[in-house]
Amino acid sequence: MMVWTAAARAEPETVRIGVLAYLGSERAARDWEPTLAHLEHAIPDRRFFALPLDLPGMVLAVADRRVDFVITNPGNYVTLEARFAVTRIATLESGLPAFPIAAVGSTIIRRADRQGIHTLADLKGKRLAVVSTDAFGGFQIAWREMEDAGVHPFTDLAALIPVGFPMEGVADAVRDGTADAGVLRACLLEELEAQGRVAPGTFAVVGERQTDALQPDTPPCRVSSRLYPDWPFARLAHTPRDLARQVAAALLTMPATDGRAWTASLDYTTVHELFRTLHIGPYPKTPPTLEDLLRRNWHWLAVAGAAVLWWVIHAARVEVLVRRRTAELVHEIAERERAEAAALRLREERDQLSRLGIVGEMASTIAHELNQPLAAIGNFAGGMTRLLDAPVPDLDRLRAGARSVAEQAERAAAIIQRTRGFVSRRGAQRSTLAVGAVVEETLSLFGTPSDLQLSIVAEAASDLPPVQADKVELQQVVLNLLQNAVDAMRPADGGTIAVRAALSDGMVMIEVRDSGSGVSDDARMRMFEPFFTTKPDGLGLGLSICRTIVERHGGRIWAEPSLPHGLAVRFTLPPSCDPSIIPSIEDPIP
Repeated sequence: MMVWTAAARAEPETVRIGVLAYLGSERAARDWEPTLAHLEHAIPDRRFFALPLDLPGMVLAVADRRVDFVITNPGNYVTLEARFAVTRIATLESGLPAFPIAAVGSTIIRRADRQGIHTLADLKGKRLAVVSTDAFGGFQIAWREMEDAGVHPFTDLAALIPVGFPMEGVADAVRDGTADAGVLRACLLEELEAQGRVAPGTFAVVGERQTDALQPDTPPCRVSSRLYPDWPFARLAHTPRDLARQVAAALLTMPATDGRAWTASLDYTTVHELFRTLHIGPYPKTPPTLEDLLRRNWHWLAVAGAAVLWWVIHAARVEVLVRRRTAELVHEIAERERAEAAALRLREERDQLSRLGIVGEMASTIAHELNQPLAAIGNFAGGMTRLLDAPVPDLDRLRAGARSVAEQAERAAAIIQRTRGFVSRRGAQRSTLAVGAVVEETLSLFGTPSDLQLSIVAEAASDLPPVQADKVELQQVVLNLLQNAVDAMRPADGGTIAVRAALSDGMVMIEVRDSGSGVSDDARMRMFEPFFTTKPDGLGLGLSICRTIVERHGGRIWAEPSLPHGLAVRFTLPPSCDPSIIPSIEDPIP
């Protein structure tokens, strides 16, 4: 920082003037030396010091009251005016030496041979050289004009290139092709051409404004922007009023030097308007109010409101549909459960009827079975009576006869108990069963039809594993197959029915084979379908029930021709040693 003084006087009071040194301290000293000299001459009891400052330093010096006056650009002045109540007392007249004016503006230049850039709108997508984005005449004035032309410098330009001071660097960047266009302060281009530093016709002006040469404020040069008041000479709030009045009077009487003079203070409202438009300086962009948001975005808010309303209606409709569908599902589930319960009840009744039908067909056999123990009881009773009538009763034979009577009575009671247990209605009760024992008990329950010369032989392998099954249902299957075998052999009146239990492919297989006339292939393929029967008085339910019982136990049932004639019906059951293939009672096979 360089400080210089006016001519020394005897202990004069010092007055400090802050000057914006945008071209450096030496240039600032040279530019404002005539002004300081004139002030010291006009006010001899004061010593005027110029304090060169940059923009941040100017703000700090004013805030700390280290200066009494400031000379700065219009943009910096409105900032100081808004923050520190700085008041202008004079305005600079500059421009060309022969045509001083108290106004500043911007000129946007391009190379004369560069085509495609004629208006400010043509700058979109181009590279623009500026002194600095904080420079008033070097960018901010042009910024407003570009915004009005629809070009947003910070988003629409390909590049915004700050070259710094001196401003002649902008012309160099455009001439060298580093930038497509550049921003100069008004009249600098004409000044450079007059000094011979730029050949006339090298540059063209972009968006040149048409001016009226007859107007007193018309600039004597080409510009691309509107004009604003030139640099102000301003006093600070603490500066004495008499001193400010003396300084203002001295400035107005100062003769023009190097094209610079001072005139009465101008109106800087246009500078405030520029900053307010660009939202810079004392007018930063503030968050919009609710009213502003509503006014600016009412159409989007209307769309959003419509969308929210649609979503509410859609959500309400979905909720109604969900509730309606849920109620329908609950009703359907309840109906299904009721149907399944009814089907289960009907199935149980059907099974019961099947068992009763089997018992009916077995009635003669059961009567024959009962006749044997009853006849034996009668015979034993007669024998015991004769022994009692003898002169010397043989007590040992009487005891043996009584035991025989008791055994035959137990046998008859067992036959009745098995028949009663088979006929009685009951739920499925699975337990571990030995297949050979079940077959043997079933054959005992079935007996042998007394009206036919039949023989029933049974054979069970000794190594059969147990099965998990309901004993009564398993007996029902075997009894049904035995009854069908008897019916198949009834016309022939004689023959053998073989019941065999063995292992087959890891499954326990039970086979009932007859030597009757057999059935056709079509009847054999359909004999397990419900209501299909080859018997004149049959219902077609017996084998269908057998298939249901077998499949519910995890097995399968089928029929094959028996050689040389007859039919073999086989069904399998999984052994209990492999519980993974045994369905549980709670999850019956459908």
